[in-house]
Amino acid sequence: MKQFILYTRVSTKRQGDSGLGLEAQERDIKLYLENYATVPHEVIGSFCDVESGSKADRPELNKAIEQAKQTGATLLVAKLDRLSRSVAFIATLMEDKQLEFTVATMPSADKFQLHIYAALAQQEREFISTRTKAALAEAKARGVKLGGNRPNNQARHKAVKAMADQNALVVSQIIKDHRQAGKTYRYIAQQMNDLNISTAKNGKWYASTVRNYDLRITASVNTVR
Repeated sequence: MKQFILYTRVSTKRQGDSGLGLEAQERDIKLYLENYATVPHEVIGSFCDVESGSKADRPELNKAIEQAKQTGATLLVAKLDRLSRSVAFIATLMEDKQLEFTVATMPSADKFQLHIYAALAQQEREFISTRTKAALAEAKARGVKLGGNRPNNQARHKAVKAMADQNALVVSQIIKDHRQAGKTYRYIAQQMNDLNISTAKNGKWYASTVRNYDLRITASVNTVR
């Protein structure tokens, strides 16, 4: 009988507690087991990490891999980036002859195809990061101060508003690029904070903040049309 060990990962404790992201992974894994897995089959283990995909040391993943090797079971994940966002780490897993893993959302992909997919995904992330930093550098060169505003009078308010409008254009492009690349609001918020871009009120970015901003961008585009 075919045996599976399930592995899921969420990036933050809040995400893990709320079930956001986790439910989608469990749904995709269930769809794979019901429609693509060999019959009969059984799930003999399930592990979940609350860690960033950039971290190589994830205790639950290590446990899942070890059990898969010991039992000969297949490690099953919903998406490739749930294992890791690092091509090197994925390649190491592929080279391990004792380990077999399957990606639920890519049921027919072989190891070669998965390796290419991981490399392309990493290349895309690096390009978006480079383009984002370039946009920020250009904005700063034009005198745009990315961040909040503290208007004290009408003249200052107008000046700050003009600066905020330029800021909004840069931020809008960053959000647009990441959304087109399929990135989540939570991921975009983390990128904004990592790049020290504050919100209009000098605050941190959260998934809800990015979502509201994205909705305003969409509404604005639809209005123009």
